[in-house]
Amino acid sequence: MSTTDRPDIDKYASRLEALATADDIRARHAGKVVVWGFVAMVLAIVGYVALGMPGMDHGEGTSMAGMDMGTEAARMELVDSDEFARAMMGTGSTLMNVHVPYEGEIPGTDLFVPFDALDPASLPADKGAPLLVYCMTGNMSAEAARTLSAMGYTDITELGGGMQAWSASGRPL
Repeated sequence: MSTTDRPDIDKYASRLEALATADDIRARHAGKVVVWGFVAMVLAIVGYVALGMPGMDHGEGTSMAGMDMGTEAARMELVDSDEFARAMMGTGSTLMNVHVPYEGEIPGTDLFVPFDALDPASLPADKGAPLLVYCMTGNMSAEAARTLSAMGYTDITELGGGMQAWSASGRPL
């Protein structure tokens, strides 16, 4: 039997070829759509970041607690006993003992706050106020200074060597 005897076969064969060609075109088109969709998504993300992520609240009191989005750079300074004593003479500074457990204090200490439990409610509201931080040896005050800086405080002076260095310099505890 030849195909001329069965005209329906030719008709169906040409239809199958047309469908196969249409499927190929759709598959190629779908691939292009995916690629262009990806390119559009990447461009949208780059634009969003380049514009400073509009719509996000970068101010204080956001859920990004502890992150200072301000432009003022923090000043953290590690000083010796002599310079710490000079800083204590400045007005408006807060002298903080962050050592745990309590093992003494430098005269004139304003706050006793554990280095690992710095409570914003017990700290100065003014994040630019000078904070003078110390502990027994300097390890706890170093961690407290980093935490205070992360909380947005911008003027932190730390006593290098802590109360041991203070006492070794002939100053009273």
